[in-house]
Order: sequence, then structure tokens, then C-alpha cells
Amino acid sequence: MSAQPVSANKVREYLDVQPLDFDDAVKTYDPVLGIEVHVELGTATKMFDGAPNVFAAEPNTAITEVSLGLPGTLPVVNEKAVEYAIRIGLALNCEIAESCRFARKQYFYPDLTKNFQTSQYDEPIAFDGWVDVELEDGEIVRVEIERAHMEEDAGKNTHIGGSTGRIQGATHSQVDYNRAGVPLVEIVTRPIPNVGERAPEVAAAYVRTLRDIFRALDVSEARMERGNVRADINVSLRADADAPLGTRTETKNVNSFRAIDRAVRFEICRQAGVLDAGMDVVQETRHFHDETGETSPGRVKTDAEDYRYFPEPDLVPVAPSRDWVEQLRSTLPELPAARRRRLIGEWGFSDFEMRDVINAGALDLIQETVDAGAKPQAARKWWMGELARYAKDKGVELDELGVSSAQVAELIGLIDEKKINDKIGRQVLGVIVEADGDGSPAQIVEDKGLAVVSDDSVLTDAVDAAIADNPDVVEKIKGGKVQAIGALMGPVMKATRGQADAGRVRQIIMEKLGVAG
Repeated sequence: MSAQPVSANKVREYLDVQPLDFDDAVKTYDPVLGIEVHVELGTATKMFDGAPNVFAAEPNTAITEVSLGLPGTLPVVNEKAVEYAIRIGLALNCEIAESCRFARKQYFYPDLTKNFQTSQYDEPIAFDGWVDVELEDGEIVRVEIERAHMEEDAGKNTHIGGSTGRIQGATHSQVDYNRAGVPLVEIVTRPIPNVGERAPEVAAAYVRTLRDIFRALDVSEARMERGNVRADINVSLRADADAPLGTRTETKNVNSFRAIDRAVRFEICRQAGVLDAGMDVVQETRHFHDETGETSPGRVKTDAEDYRYFPEPDLVPVAPSRDWVEQLRSTLPELPAARRRRLIGEWGFSDFEMRDVINAGALDLIQETVDAGAKPQAARKWWMGELARYAKDKGVELDELGVSSAQVAELIGLIDEKKINDKIGRQVLGVIVEADGDGSPAQIVEDKGLAVVSDDSVLTDAVDAAIADNPDVVEKIKGGKVQAIGALMGPVMKATRGQADAGRVRQIIMEKLGVAG
């Protein structure tokens, strides 16, 4: 039975409750998480029909009669989607069912014209798994997986006429059925206890871990900004770790790591305020608002019984053979955690450096740069330094900046060959970033005349001028203060627009003044 409706007066009183400060909330209450992650599978066609599984097609063009559930149509299970689901289950240390079936999840929404979603209920393809999640400081949190089941996605509603893009205040809505029937795997955790003040970080790190696994398995592009990966975040509070679980809320379809962190943080504060006011938390779905970092009520949470699940009569059970499952297990790629451990050894990074790289989303970019010929520390320096600064300024992720690993490797090669220096390298990167990733570093250096000046005659003239203009510095150097050479190098670099070969300049100065390094 679903929760009973609350009176209008009670709703107003409930909405007026002020959230607690986060630190006070986690001192007073014990937060428990539960996370449901949906991943769209990267198959060529949809879950139960031959319609193309594509992104950003013209509305209502990637559909068939089966996608729309028209009378007389029959679904057929996509074998590749089943394979991807098994691969995900194996990567999450799950048991793979010897036999499972699909069910009809009954509800009316305009984005599924057949008025039910084909999903799995009591017989998922994978169950009883776990995954280890590494936090920023290296702490490992084991998250237990209850189930991973197959289902189809719904279409997309676009609400027109309001100020927020939500149904509230809209004058009308449009429906695009292109996404209806796209294959999904939903991964459901068991309650995640003992997270305390780190609950927001644990939630975001868990979803990031799954995103990285999906990409390693090559079962999805896993682009959260496209909705390939979406998370429903359940949060509840209890008096202490020994108390029964509290009433949970479910914040729906959160699709960025920052939003996950903020949604958990807000719900902890909000629910703590409700409990401190002597009220009960309402079990409901909630919507996250990125512009404020807050959540708002959706609908009273429906229990499973209200969906009237029953076995899908048009689909036979899925019974993957043990031989097939073991064959898929043998072809699993190196998973992200093992890969990180291997690369730490190969690259000579410290644990701290590797965690920085992972938290910045730079690991793949650095590996691609190393594969293109750059040294690991140099690749890390440029991606985590200048390029990270550009990404922050533009408010985008590193892999959305437009600069390729091949371009960075080429830039590092020019520096290693002493054709440019770091300062010029930063100029070149600036040109590439402003051109949205267009251009070859070598070509930019040539076109803009940025190559390092290594002509001895030019450098000697600049050094002679610097020596003549700075007699006091010369005396200090001759008197044994060799570090004062930097005061002469500055004018030389200025005279050559920062393009002088610094090593050669220093050598010429020392030769001119008759001092040893």
C-alpha cells in the first residue's frame, strides 16, 4: 500500500521547516544512502525492436511500431544488450542468473505509449555483488550491490511555456519517443551505512566508479551530460548506527557528480530540519535544482505493489548458458581499479598524484598522451596544470576542452626537442583552446614565429646588452653570487620575446663573465 496523503496544512508546515547546518545534521543523525544508477547501453538497436539506438536524431524518427507499443506488435530481446548486462554484472562481482524473465511495470506516463515499462522485477539478470569505491584520501568504501536488471528507457517529455522547463507552470508538453525502448541496466545498491559526514563524497565517488567501469567495458559512452548515466539518490536519517533505517527520499535523475554531492548534502540538512521540528520525513520522490543546489517534492513514493508487476507474456525467459557467462568473464578488460594500480607503478606517480589525476578526470587523457609518445610526468604536468586551468575558466570538464591528447604529446615533443620552451608552450595551448581544439602545435609555432631563438649571434648580442645595462649585477656574479645570473637572463628573455634558449643564454653569460656554474 502506498503512503497516505498529507493534509494541506501539514504540507505547508512541512515546507516551512528550515534545514539544519550540515555539520550539525551529521553530528545529530546517522545518514544512510541507497543509489540506483541507470546506464543506457550502447547497442546499435533498441532493447526489444530494430529501431536505431541513436542520440539527437530528429524527434520521433528513431522509432518503430514496437517502440510505440502499437497493437499487434511483438517484442524481441536484443542479444547484445543481454551480453552487456552480463558483462556489467560480472564487473560488479555479481552472481549471474541461470534463468530470469521480464515483467510489465504498469503505470501511465505519456512517454511510454503502451502504458507499461518492460523491466525485470523479482528475477534480475545479476544480483548479490559489490564494488570497492576509493575516496579522495585513498579510503576504500565497499558498496554492496543488490541487483542489476535490464529494462527499457522511456521517451522524453519537453514542457513548454513555463520558466523552469518543468511541468509546473508549463502551458503544454511535447513528447519525443526516440529514447523509448533504448536498453538500460539499472544497478541497485543495498543500504550504504556508516558514511557519516562523507555521505555526499561517497555517493559521487560510487557513481564515478560505475561510470568508469561502463567505459572500460565499452558497453556505453557513459556521458552523463547526455543522460547516458543517471542516478536516483536515496537518503534517510536515523538516530544512530544501531537504530532502524529512517524514511527515505529518492532524488530522481541526478546526472553530474557535483549535483550528486549537493543533492545528498541538501537532503541530509533538510531531513534533519524536519526531524528536529518533531515531524516525520515523507517518503517521496524529489527533484534536484542545479541552480540552487536544493531539492523539491515530486510525488509520494509508490511501493512496488502499486505497479502491479506481472511476467511479460510476450517474452520467453532469458537463460544464459554457464559456458557463455564464463566466456564473457574471460574477455573482461582490465578494470579501472587494477589499471590505476598498474599505472602508478609504470609511471612512478605517488598515490596522491594519481588520486589528483583521477579526481580531475584526467587519467584517460594522460594515458593517451603517454601512448602518443610523451613522458608520464610531462603529460600529467600539462593536463593537471595549464589545461586544467583553462577547463576551470570555461566551466567544462577536461575532456570537453577540445584539446586532444595527440596535440599535447606533440607540444611536449617540441619542448623536449628544445624547439620551444614552457612559456611558448602555454601560448600555443592558448591558441588551440581559443580555436576549440583546432590546429597543430608545430604549425602554430611556425605560423606565428614562436620557435626558440638558439642563434648564438642573436643571443650574444642580447647578453652583451644585458651586461652593459646591469654593471651592479655583473659585479655580484663575479664576486661569487652566481644565482644573480637570473637578473641578467630576464632582460635577454624580454629582448627575445621569451623565445631564447634559456640554457644557452645562461652558458653564454657565464662564458662572458668567466665564472663557473
